[in-house]
Amino acid sequence: METPTPEFILELHHMTATEKIMGQPSLRKKRDLLPYALVTPALAITIAIIFLPMFQTITYSFSHYVLYKPQEKGFIGLENFKTAFTDPLFASSLINTFIWIVGIIVFQFLLGFATALLLNRKFPGRGIARSLILIPWVTPSVITALMWRWMYDGNHGLINQLLSKAGLIKEFIPFLAQTSTAMGSIIVALIWQGFPFFAIMLLAGLQAIPEELYEAAEIDGATRIQQFFRVTIPMLKPVILTTVLLRTIWVANSLDIILIMTGGGPGYSTYTLPVYSYIKAYKGMDFGYSATLAVLLTILLMIIVAGYVRNILKSQED
Repeated sequence: METPTPEFILELHHMTATEKIMGQPSLRKKRDLLPYALVTPALAITIAIIFLPMFQTITYSFSHYVLYKPQEKGFIGLENFKTAFTDPLFASSLINTFIWIVGIIVFQFLLGFATALLLNRKFPGRGIARSLILIPWVTPSVITALMWRWMYDGNHGLINQLLSKAGLIKEFIPFLAQTSTAMGSIIVALIWQGFPFFAIMLLAGLQAIPEELYEAAEIDGATRIQQFFRVTIPMLKPVILTTVLLRTIWVANSLDIILIMTGGGPGYSTYTLPVYSYIKAYKGMDFGYSATLAVLLTILLMIIVAGYVRNILKSQED
């Protein structure tokens, strides 16, 4: 029998030590499981406050669930969806939602873009102006709604007083109490609250555009307007698409300002899908139909998001 060489013994010792380390799963497993352990609390909270209510809402949308009629609770398939598509109030709420989203997003974007262009210029007190522009955005929605409701008051409101002193009206206008002006009045309030978001985001995008691009365009003989449409807008396209998408989702789901300022009235003139869903659930106690309205709104927003993603992918291919 051959005597083991020192090299063989050393190699065997090395292999044994390595196998011992590999054979001890505690350190390696702890290291592998650490990222999952750190993510688990956030994931659990997300599941608890988002995915479980979402699953419950989808379940309710296929059920007849009126709180004061528990004996009638049960699965009814697509009946709630059929009811929605024959409900005239759903149709008017859907139209109001479209007007609400388009009116607010368009004017918030235009006002925010103009503000961003102004704040991007150098002038005395620019830093203070950039700070003050955030005041509407950081003001709580409840305070914003109460403030604008007071200004729109038909008896002592500030807006009526200013219009009267300017000679533009002879009698005070009940802005929030008549169907012709209620929706527009609330839209103005939300435009004021949300335009700083566009201003700050677009300002950040403007500051990220290299000055060399403008210098090259100027050397090529491009005017200010041509530089704006051929340099500024293309460079800001990702920021514009992202901010418009985010604000569309937020505005589509907003209902606090409407509930505080008009409660959905007068009549049904300021009903949007979130408002209609809320009132159907917490005043009508019909959680099944309310969940159906919420699901339909979600589908509408998913279509918008899908269009956004398709646009982004197409621009990346180009």
